[in-house]
Amino acid sequence: MPSFSEHDLVYEDGSKTLHYLSAGPDDGDLMVFMHGWPGIGKTWHDQLTDFSKRGYKVVAPDMPGYGGSTARKVAEDYAQEQIVKAMLALLKHLGYNQAIWVAHDWGCGTLWTLARTHPEVFKGACGMTVPYGILELGLEEALKHVDRNVYPEDQYKYGQWSYQAYYEQNFEKATDWFDKDIRGFLRMAYTKGNPEAVCKPAPMAQAVEDGGWMGGAEKPLPASAIPDAYACIDKETFEELVAAMEKTGFWPGDAWYLNHKANRAYNLENSKNEGHLKFPVLFIEAKYDTVCETVVSTLAEPQKELCEDLTYVSITAGHFVPVEKHEEVNQAIAEWLEAKVRG
Repeated sequence: MPSFSEHDLVYEDGSKTLHYLSAGPDDGDLMVFMHGWPGIGKTWHDQLTDFSKRGYKVVAPDMPGYGGSTARKVAEDYAQEQIVKAMLALLKHLGYNQAIWVAHDWGCGTLWTLARTHPEVFKGACGMTVPYGILELGLEEALKHVDRNVYPEDQYKYGQWSYQAYYEQNFEKATDWFDKDIRGFLRMAYTKGNPEAVCKPAPMAQAVEDGGWMGGAEKPLPASAIPDAYACIDKETFEELVAAMEKTGFWPGDAWYLNHKANRAYNLENSKNEGHLKFPVLFIEAKYDTVCETVVSTLAEPQKELCEDLTYVSITAGHFVPVEKHEEVNQAIAEWLEAKVRG
């Protein structure tokens, strides 16, 4: 696996650190890759390798709460208003005014908050699995797009978002569950997509009713219970991710889910251009994603109205599409950059 230079940015008057990986020429267009829950900058290594070779300056932070970055047990640290400050500090530190921002999962919460409130720092935006106009506006916005054909309201009050409501209602219990077997949970999470799961209730859709994940199981399945053939992540990156999550525990990463109301207020109060994005946007759908399901639900509809230059690509993969189908993801990004951004 190629090596990347590692750096620490100290910001917020010395109170916080952002750890990041970097590669590529210093005079190349900047691409910033923001991982989701749970992840580290290294989970983007396939993208960092590819786009640095294409002449881009590529940077992937351990997002706040993860890896080598500050991971305090302070819930407000993980409100998007604070995460955006970290990304703007990174941009300034790197000596750029604009970047091509790329994100997956909760990284999209940051991507779309940044796009909505600071559009001037964008050459382009690429979001994977989480479309614009949803997560940055909080759980109440996501609930509007639950497909009630799949999730009848009498059985699934929160639809596929039940696990997010569970965090708000039972945060310490929810977090302790992951920490009981971090390796086992990450092994379960980073598995390939299953086409047979599409349009069926997601596994976490009754987390509130069950009192936790996996039907309220005492702890995650052990890693040994999940065959190698199911894994969608290479072993070296997986080991680094396990070590990083064992260092911080799940509390900081889970706390990203505790700020829905604050995130909504911040985004609505600070939206530029009435929330419309005028720069090029690429959305990559993971066709077999059961939670961020955009194939038949209306979850991806708002962005069609709000993005003035939207490119939409669907890839047959599960939720962790940038690692499971990295070649297809990289190809889609490269074609979009050439067609929409570089010119």
